[in-house]
Amino acid sequence: MDPTIAVAEARVFLPTALAERTGGQRMVTAAGGSVSELIAALDARYPGLGFHLCYETGELRPFVNIFVNGANIRYLRGLETAVPPGASVTILPSVAGG
Repeated sequence: MDPTIAVAEARVFLPTALAERTGGQRMVTAAGGSVSELIAALDARYPGLGFHLCYETGELRPFVNIFVNGANIRYLRGLETAVPPGASVTILPSVAGG
């Protein structure tokens, strides 16, 4: 991303299990033009958070679901999904049941 281009921050909603990484905050803000850039920004601000979302290879962990304005990124462009200015990004763990 070109550092001369300002990117508006998105509101990022986290599950309780990840809120311990953010000092208990369930909603934080971060800037990024794509989901991968947003995760990098979150990890820079809250070290270790990115590890819970992605493998060391950069791939999204299979039990993590990320939604940008209500749309699951797995059905869009994955981690390269654009994050529009002022977007709501929700991170949820997968839930299994039977």
